[in-house]
Amino acid sequence: MLDLKRIREEPELVRARLAVRAKPEALELVDRVLALDETRRQAITEVDALRAKRNQVSPEVGRLKQAGREAEAEPLIREMRELGERMSELERRRNEAEEGVRALLLQIPNLPLPDVPPGGEADAVVVHSVGEERAFDFEPRPHWELGEALGILDLPRGAKVAGSGFPLYVGAGARLERSLIAFMMDLHSREHGYTELWPPFVINEQAGLGTGQLPKFGEDMYYIPGDGLYLAPTAEVPVTNVHAGELLAGAALPIRYVAYTPCFRREAGAAGKDTRGLLRLHQFDKVELVRFERPENGEAALEELTGHAEEVLKRLGLHFRRILLAGGDLGFSNAKTYDLEVWSPGVGKWLEVSSCSLYTDFQARRANIRFRPAPNQKPEFVHTLNGSGVALARTFAALLETHQQADGRVRIPEALQGYLGMAVI
Repeated sequence: MLDLKRIREEPELVRARLAVRAKPEALELVDRVLALDETRRQAITEVDALRAKRNQVSPEVGRLKQAGREAEAEPLIREMRELGERMSELERRRNEAEEGVRALLLQIPNLPLPDVPPGGEADAVVVHSVGEERAFDFEPRPHWELGEALGILDLPRGAKVAGSGFPLYVGAGARLERSLIAFMMDLHSREHGYTELWPPFVINEQAGLGTGQLPKFGEDMYYIPGDGLYLAPTAEVPVTNVHAGELLAGAALPIRYVAYTPCFRREAGAAGKDTRGLLRLHQFDKVELVRFERPENGEAALEELTGHAEEVLKRLGLHFRRILLAGGDLGFSNAKTYDLEVWSPGVGKWLEVSSCSLYTDFQARRANIRFRPAPNQKPEFVHTLNGSGVALARTFAALLETHQQADGRVRIPEALQGYLGMAVI
């Protein structure tokens, strides 16, 4: 959520940064916020003036009554009654304006940082590329063919159980999925300094509001009406909300968490896109990195976090690239995002396996996560970050396709062999 004070004091800057997103509706929301805020402030000013007048007249009414001059007091009493009714009406107007402002603020996206380029998906900037596309002396097969032939992926039976988009891993495929999760959790906790969490896989409405999934993306989340809970769309939501409503000690920062969760997404707006194999699922596994930082360290932390996610892909021997997203392609809560995409030779395309984002104080304001920079100093909102470290199942797919052999077997990267207990599937 944006700072109302900043919108009020720097409206042109706010509009200029939101314009980078190329979403005119966001600019309209800013105008409506400013209008409602002016209504609220005018009501407060008038109430204060009426209250001062009441405080001035009330003693006079008392004196007249005490002196037995009720007739002289009666006009003042009527005036005070009318004044009270006017104050009540103004208080109602102020409360309505405050509720309206908050509702609108929940709908306004975050401000992109100055180095985020304008435009849409086509305007993303390739920051760097790591590794090289593997040269095959045979026609590489897509992962769904490899998985079926090896007996490690059974998409038809997964669909029979839960519908399309819910994969079934079998035998060595199930072990490979579990090995990838364990490898990433160990790498980030042992070498990158993250504290491991195992969070709830469901969230309440307030948690969804805190990180910005609600109310905007409610249709993409699986809802459990009997309990008022949602299946977690990503570990970002439960883990970020671990500190919701807290005042953290400045000495405690930075805080770094790594967590695994299955992720559940209805993908309501993605019908017909990349439906084959593991490219677009309703349920997939993901290891998530979440950080709480001092504001001055946020951008440096994003570079470090993205590097931690890249290390996973390096050790898996995958060819990948880092992309800086343009403003029109940013997520609702994001101020800056790097996507990591791996090359998947069997399907012949780049697959996004990680989004690493800085949210500045946007989520912290919604979830009320603050820190005290030093003893006796005024609390400030933390800056939050998160990134996939990394997401499956596209990593699973790219791994099969990249390391496939001419005879249909798949070579396992050295980093995974100790977890999987084999060098080849």
